[in-house]
Amino acid sequence: MTREEYLSMADKRYDELQALNKIDNFYDYESEFAKIMNELSKEVLEKNLSKLPADRRKKKHLPNLGK
Repeated sequence: MTREEYLSMADKRYDELQALNKIDNFYDYESEFAKIMNELSKEVLEKNLSKLPADRRKKKHLPNLGK
């Protein structure tokens, strides 16, 4: 992932983050902030690694790993 790709993903969330300033309850602010950041984190991970599997417990066995 390039710097430009990351900045583009973060830029998409900027308006959502600015809208949080209208919330007067810290609990609601924190929960909405966490949602936005989790979505951004997931998008960054998917971009860097690959799409996440549907079953988070499923492991891929890589041949010749550690040999």
